Amino acid sequence: MKKVVLMDCTLRDGANVVGKGFSAEITDMVLDGLTACRVPIIEFGNAGGIGAYEVAGFTAAETDETYLEIAKKYLDRGSELGMFLNAKRYREKNVTLAKESGLSFLRVGADAGDADIAVQAVKDIKSAGLKAFYSQMKAYLLTPEELAEEGNKLEDAGLDQITIMDSAGTMLPNQVAEYTKKLKEAVAIPVAFHCHNNLGLSAANAVAAYQNGIDILDCGLMGMARSAGNLATEICVAIMNRYDQMMETDLYQMLDFIEQRLQPAMAGYDYHNPVTPLDLTLGLSGCHSSFVKRFREISEEMDVNLFRLIVEVSKQDQKAPSEEMIRTIAAQIKGGA
Repeated sequence: MKKVVLMDCTLRDGANVVGKGFSAEITDMVLDGLTACRVPIIEFGNAGGIGAYEVAGFTAAETDETYLEIAKKYLDRGSELGMFLNAKRYREKNVTLAKESGLSFLRVGADAGDADIAVQAVKDIKSAGLKAFYSQMKAYLLTPEELAEEGNKLEDAGLDQITIMDSAGTMLPNQVAEYTKKLKEAVAIPVAFHCHNNLGLSAANAVAAYQNGIDILDCGLMGMARSAGNLATEICVAIMNRYDQMMETDLYQMLDFIEQRLQPAMAGYDYHNPVTPLDLTLGLSGCHSSFVKRFREISEEMDVNLFRLIVEVSKQDQKAPSEEMIRTIAAQIKGGA
């Protein structure tokens, strides 16, 4: 199976949980955390995309210039950084600002079936030397065949990547499979899938997309996004690790970042993480929660990462790991094994 790439949109779609956009402080913290964990593609800015502050009343967020200034110190960390651009709010100066600020891409978005209003933006983005991504929002408005035809039209305009966006979280896994297959057959560019969790199927839908050839999975930390949220970035990485995918992203560092920095910061907004880093690790490893106390005590005593310790021990014994085994593996981790 070919490599599947991770894209994170916490700072754009996730901004909906706080209103219109995250504060400068949280934006800086999340960009630091995501780039340190080696997330390959990161979309940031306010919830409405570049230009929304000016023309759509997103003044509760920081300005585009503020977000772009924060991002400058993370441009050389190896991640591709970009912003969303609603096709209905397109202004040529948005592309100029993105280019001058060192962004890698702009992701244009319009409802499925409305590609005609986005073609000029795609062409202008490409002319500026940026990558042009596109989101087919509410993808389910079209049949899989119609969506594929629209994707082909956008590819002809110079598009570099296209996203199937399940904006209402209404798709079932068999539908995701069909949309993915049809669009992959129609275009040569990478295809992404963005899944919302309104039916509790975001993870199952991501697996269906993966099994049918998706190139990119588009997620948000702690599931933060509009409505019922997205597939959580950390859950996506954990699931894909089970398929030997996304191994370049440091999952353990990401879980530490969430537990130590992001969860406390979001508590101030009364946001509750539905699947904590510890519970996610238990699912990833197959370790029963009854062993957590012992694992925690030994990880703290020997100063090793709790999440990694649980995973590594569970590779050898999921049923009843002894204290001796846990200590032995903790020592190996501490020694750099």
